[in-house]
Amino acid sequence: MPLQDLTPELRTRLRRAERNVGWFVTLAAIVLIAGFAYYVYATAKQRGWFVTKLNYSTSVDSAAGLAVGDPVTLMGFNVGEITKIKPNDPVKEHGVSVFFNIRDPYWGYIWYDSRIRVNSDLLTHRSLEVVKGQSGPPSAYTNLDGSLMVENSYLVYQQLTTLQANLKSQPENAGLTKNEITALATNQLMEAIKSHRGNYYTNAVHAGFTSAIDTGKKNYYYIPAIEEQTLSDRLAEVAARVQTALPGILSLTNKINAVLTNANFAVSQLNGTLAATRPTLTNLAAITDNLRDPHGSLGNWILTSNLTDQIDQTMSSARQTLNAAHETLDITDTNLVRLTTDLDASLQHLSDLTSNLANEVRGNTNLVSDLATTIVHTDDLVQGLKKEWFLRGPFKKKNAPPAKNANLQEK
Repeated sequence: MPLQDLTPELRTRLRRAERNVGWFVTLAAIVLIAGFAYYVYATAKQRGWFVTKLNYSTSVDSAAGLAVGDPVTLMGFNVGEITKIKPNDPVKEHGVSVFFNIRDPYWGYIWYDSRIRVNSDLLTHRSLEVVKGQSGPPSAYTNLDGSLMVENSYLVYQQLTTLQANLKSQPENAGLTKNEITALATNQLMEAIKSHRGNYYTNAVHAGFTSAIDTGKKNYYYIPAIEEQTLSDRLAEVAARVQTALPGILSLTNKINAVLTNANFAVSQLNGTLAATRPTLTNLAAITDNLRDPHGSLGNWILTSNLTDQIDQTMSSARQTLNAAHETLDITDTNLVRLTTDLDASLQHLSDLTSNLANEVRGNTNLVSDLATTIVHTDDLVQGLKKEWFLRGPFKKKNAPPAKNANLQEK
């Protein structure tokens, strides 16, 4: 239906709807443009389009798994990306040179001893990781007037090579190894850079370190790489070792199978032996139970009740015999004491008699000299007997006998 055929009210409503649709389309276009602009800004910020970037390079044996545009990490942060990959001359030590850039301010973590670690994932993809430096001069810094200064790594490398050659040519360094020569040259180079920084650093913008890579100008800072084997190479190496060791493993499994067979046979034999010894073990358990029982202990088990009664009677008889022997010994001891006492008294009287007789003889010289001599000799004999050890006891004066012995004498 043509527009002029509509009523004025319908035409008014149609124009209003067209106006609303136009506003909606305009708003949607604005939102779309704003979203696209924010996406471009975020992408540019993420890729570092608005910050200063410095050129760096490293050398690896193979470019497998590396591609232009891959990110470069430092301490877990995405700090740059690979910008160029090119093969080296055949005479070079490494086969490929990889160039990348580092955004501001992450180049401040790259020092003389920094290294590039080449990481690999489960597949064939690899990535570059910058290891934070610990010593030596920084790769770049901002001087007092705000200019970005970068170290001329090519010049530093040439200076290090010259110092190594000079140290090696000196006679006092003839016994040093290559690593020791390199350490001495590095120490001298560090001191030279500290004292004459202006000779080894240049303006990054003027030298082209912030522009595109130009291998002829060498507008990049070189970092040595630590390249490890990829996971596929490691798996291939492991597979080769497994394949080499597989015959030995099979032989070992056969030996283990034989050992297990022998062990199974030994266990079966042991089961038979245990079954044969089970009655013995049962009897032994019964014996040990009797030993633990006070009424069935070892003594009562070995000595029967009749034998125990006989032993008790024998012990009683032996006890009575010992008591009788003890009484007999007491009576014998008492009689012996009485006998020795009487003998002592007799000898004492005899001694007194001979002493008196000797005194009489000495006082009366008119008596027969032979009788005097005899008496004197007899007294000397008795006195000598009193000094002998086996007759000394009877001549000693005895104390009163014990009360028990006295009672026995009275009886």
